[in-house]
Amino acid sequence: MKKILAEPLTREAFADFGDVLDMEGENHHPINGGKAERYHDLARVEAEGPNARVLISIVKSTHYAFPLRLSMVERHPFGSQAFMPLAPRPFVVVVCHDGEDGPGTPHAFVTEPGQGVNYRRNTWHGVLTPINEPQEFLVVDRGGDGSNLEEFFFDEPWEIHLPGMTL
Repeated sequence: MKKILAEPLTREAFADFGDVLDMEGENHHPINGGKAERYHDLARVEAEGPNARVLISIVKSTHYAFPLRLSMVERHPFGSQAFMPLAPRPFVVVVCHDGEDGPGTPHAFVTEPGQGVNYRRNTWHGVLTPINEPQEFLVVDRGGDGSNLEEFFFDEPWEIHLPGMTL
């Protein structure tokens, strides 16, 4: 089985795949008479295709055991997909560039507690992957007509290891 070591999620490392959602950076300002701080315009939400609209949902996800056996990735041709954890716990993010016959080699990242991601439209990615315990996420993605899900199953699965695990 081919193995990958997950690395810390940074804006620079994730830039090809989408946006990192967190409260870092300078794009924030006080609102509500100084009683709140708005972290503004964190991601580009994409919703294309027939009757497209932006959806906001909450997803409860079961945790995964590591090393993780990665046999499938998916993408959404009509819209972006954002995941923001509702508790300050890390999760694993898996993404792939396009290859000749589907997704290329996976890249795996571990979020910092409180970080989320926004996958660009048509970006190959793994499923929600909480570490150690179930987790809830706020999800912003596309609704509308047409099939907005494409799945790809690898001929040979990949094995994702967390930092500190032996490859």
